[in-house]
Amino acid sequence: MTNKKKRGTNPPNPPRTTQSPAADPAADPGRTPVAGSRGRVSRRRLLTTAGGVGAVGLAVGVTAYAVSDSSHADASDAGTAAAGATPLTALGADSVPFYGAHQGGIVQPMQARMYTAAFDLTPGTGRPGLTSLMKRWSAAAAAMAEGRTPPGVQDTDVALDAGPSSLTVTFGFGAPVFAKAGLGGQLPQQLAPLPVFASDALVPGNSDGDLWVQVCADDGLVAFHALRTLQGLAAGTAAVRWQMSGFSRSPGATARPRTGRNLMGQIDGTNNPKPTDAAFDSEIFVPAKGSPAWMAGGSYVVFRRIRMLLDSWEQQSLTVQERVIGRHKASGAPLSGGTETTAVQLDKLNPDGSLAIPGDAHIRVAAAQSNQGAAMLRRGYSYADGFRPGGAPDAGLLFVAFQADPLTGFVPVQRKLTRGDALSRFIVHESSGLYAAPGGAASADGYVGQALLES
Repeated sequence: MTNKKKRGTNPPNPPRTTQSPAADPAADPGRTPVAGSRGRVSRRRLLTTAGGVGAVGLAVGVTAYAVSDSSHADASDAGTAAAGATPLTALGADSVPFYGAHQGGIVQPMQARMYTAAFDLTPGTGRPGLTSLMKRWSAAAAAMAEGRTPPGVQDTDVALDAGPSSLTVTFGFGAPVFAKAGLGGQLPQQLAPLPVFASDALVPGNSDGDLWVQVCADDGLVAFHALRTLQGLAAGTAAVRWQMSGFSRSPGATARPRTGRNLMGQIDGTNNPKPTDAAFDSEIFVPAKGSPAWMAGGSYVVFRRIRMLLDSWEQQSLTVQERVIGRHKASGAPLSGGTETTAVQLDKLNPDGSLAIPGDAHIRVAAAQSNQGAAMLRRGYSYADGFRPGGAPDAGLLFVAFQADPLTGFVPVQRKLTRGDALSRFIVHESSGLYAAPGGAASADGYVGQALLES
């Protein structure tokens, strides 16, 4: 990654804000271009993008492509396009501030790619080692969020010719790390082990962990490079316990911004809490006077790897699929009527007196009004890991949910889903984790987890 701009102190993390009139109009709103990143585009990037996503370029309003011949390349860099070449897109130049009241990767629009991993501290690593690691990780994440090579890192050049691509890195602490770091008195009660649910078929080696990392970006190489950088910085202090990768819809893939779909073809995320909602902060973030004090501005993360039984699901008729979910598949509108964003009417009846939304429909069982107002901010990514013995796809959803308290958010909703959700016949929960994601680092002088580790 090449230098893009000088790192500085940023305000609390907002959703990404667009500052360039040339930014992709069909992409998620709120991306900030990095200064100086749009004047020169590498020939390799031009060739790759023109060949791989040329049709997308038309959809997002790019009117001209400039692919230079090698004879016009800069003598100092044969892979660099001629000065003044028309940029393909502003997507790679978009950045999300690392520093702020909250960590990135929570309220921002979802990026196209995600890597998530859990790490375990190596034997003998205590609070000093963990503190040093969080300082290294925070400094590296801040640099990469600006498109810069992290300090003290021998770069692998995986993302050398890319901008930050809206990179965010989110860190969380699992319950076991508190005892290992001598912080048992700071363990939040919210990190009590999740109950065993009837739909669980958890793989222990792919669950839990001392530390949790979520890396998201709109470019797969940028995301992979960031995860590998963090893994390298953890050498000798923490080792990877498990790692998974997911994908979502790429910005500009649709004619206008739309709610994403999962691998079942269903629109997923319609009723997510929005930052503009009056209760958003109290539902998603720990209040300033919450307990423990070091979690102020933070959020609790539930991670679940949910395999979808796609062969069975795809054999169902459209009518059955829609009744299982409670929404029309094409539009996302509830079966009670209206459009995707129309409020669900759980008491509406069909002309024959039956419930418009069946009693075991997923949206009925999961609705906040069915669960005493329980709310979570979901950032789920699809995954596809080949095929299982017998040929069934090993694919589904990497479920990530943020909330102020999992005991009033995820837990009661999942209990109810386990007991009466029609969708449960078509999914299996195979991995699970619960982590405390503290507030963000306020400035370049701080690091994520400082309030905990220096308490």
